[in-house]
Amino acid sequence: MSRRVVLAGNVIADVVIEIPALPERGGDVAGTHTATTAGGGFNTLVAARRLGTEAVYAGLHGTGPHGDLVRAALAAEDIGTLLPARADLDTGFTVALVDSGGERTFVTSFGAEATLTAADLAAVRTRLRPDDLVQLSGYGLALPGNGPLLSGLTAALPAGSVLCLDPGPLVADIPESVLAPVLARTDWLSTNAREARIMTGHGDPGTAAAALGRRLPSGAGVLVRADKDGCWLAAPGGPPVHVPGFPVTAVDSNGAGDAHVGAFLALLGQGFDPLTAARGANAAAACAVTRRGPATAPDRTELAAFLAGDPLAERLA
Repeated sequence: MSRRVVLAGNVIADVVIEIPALPERGGDVAGTHTATTAGGGFNTLVAARRLGTEAVYAGLHGTGPHGDLVRAALAAEDIGTLLPARADLDTGFTVALVDSGGERTFVTSFGAEATLTAADLAAVRTRLRPDDLVQLSGYGLALPGNGPLLSGLTAALPAGSVLCLDPGPLVADIPESVLAPVLARTDWLSTNAREARIMTGHGDPGTAAAALGRRLPSGAGVLVRADKDGCWLAAPGGPPVHVPGFPVTAVDSNGAGDAHVGAFLALLGQGFDPLTAARGANAAAACAVTRRGPATAPDRTELAAFLAGDPLAERLA
């Protein structure tokens, strides 16, 4: 049976505004298109759920327009929550300014999701299962309040559960006192090439994957995502190997890393070996970037169609 994916991170609202160019300091610019959607770790949960894996959100969500939007989006994808809504705060949001060249500039205003307490995490622990796949993001670890609490949660995870860490773009801002205990409990580390370079000093993804493996416990694995080039996989006990990507015409790369992480965990939890799960994750990410939108990960049928002719397609079907 499939194992459950649990997100111990943040789901927030994304306010995306398309603009011709960033204004000068003190200036103004008219947006050409605006949309508000669920974001943050939502995309990872969606990627896992669409492949048939149960997925739940273990973070906080608020009361207000953004909290309502997040809960509606989770419910639409049949994703559950482990904590009740906070009555005194709304969910936070990120404003993403997208210029005509596709460059994204972000400003984030945190809300209820950034106010975890020890009591919240105690409640989460009582609802975790021994076979859960727990996904943790560096965004949460970088927050002054949430970081130490989430770091402490990793040591209290049920025996048999799998912890996957995606350090995220703020990895350099995570205090070592917070990051070190998490790495000591991590079973899978999934990072992009830039983050891997920051953590190791190595620009080559394969070399970085090997170096990251040496920072993890025996039996842990590493994925270094390399966009169109696929990923480098250092399975537990093995050297890094290149897992090729799938050539596509990308129209929107936003959320591709989340789709990769969610698909990898879903397939891993369904009994696929790490190499096969990594190939499937490469395909899911490639499929996702051919679509515009915030949560474009494919479902099981769509992924099988994308992989038509590949032996993995038959196994998915």
